[in-house]
Amino acid sequence: MVYLAPLPTFYRIYKKKSTEGFQSLPYLVALFSSMLWLYYASLKPADATLLITINSLGCVIEIVYIIMFTIYATKDARNLTVKLFMVMNVGSFALIFLVTYFAMHGSLRVQVVGWVCVSIAVGVFAAPLSIVAQVIRTKNVEFMPFNLSLFLTISAVMWFFYGLLLKDICIAIPNILGFTLGLLQMLLYAIYRNGKTNNKEVVTKEEHALEAMKNVVVVNPLGTCEVYPVIGKEINNNGQGIEGAEEKEKGVELGKECPV
Repeated sequence: MVYLAPLPTFYRIYKKKSTEGFQSLPYLVALFSSMLWLYYASLKPADATLLITINSLGCVIEIVYIIMFTIYATKDARNLTVKLFMVMNVGSFALIFLVTYFAMHGSLRVQVVGWVCVSIAVGVFAAPLSIVAQVIRTKNVEFMPFNLSLFLTISAVMWFFYGLLLKDICIAIPNILGFTLGLLQMLLYAIYRNGKTNNKEVVTKEEHALEAMKNVVVVNPLGTCEVYPVIGKEINNNGQGIEGAEEKEKGVELGKECPV
């Protein structure tokens, strides 16, 4: 469910043919994490069928997401995504694999790879923090999918107890942070879920005010200014309506320089 949670996001990207304000980092980090967990599961002496099956599926799904993102992203976003993929998913994974496979043996290799997985799993949960910062700055949750935050939180709880029952701290520890960050994201969603509407209302009010100003003052390029009455309803400084306009307040003084 965590891997499938971004489906509405990518359906939106497909429909609009644009990645808009979405970022590729969470999906790149999720792919990197799945690759490392597969490697860790292959090293464990005990049965690791659940780790292998879910992370194999995760690798396939995340690759599809990343391909879709690069197709519809802007040139800069596409280039950044490719660079991050080559550095993190190819270069870093190859380095970890070569060092641990050839330089370490037995239980030490399992422990080192396990703690590397812990650090990357923390990164998976922390990756959406870039979106969290955007939400706080813009007071808009449009680009922070609620489904992903919800299923990350539920998944973190389940994997924590799974690791605890197996006495595998490498599985249990990162999910404590995952649960905490998932709750933070859902809390921000609850706070700013109406931010988009409020922003639109503010913009509308500002547009009306600017439109009213355009109808009041006309600047003459010769250096004089004329203040014309607005036919209909004007708005004074107190925000109260003034019906019509009085001819005596026209205030046209030709030949006098505009105070502006």
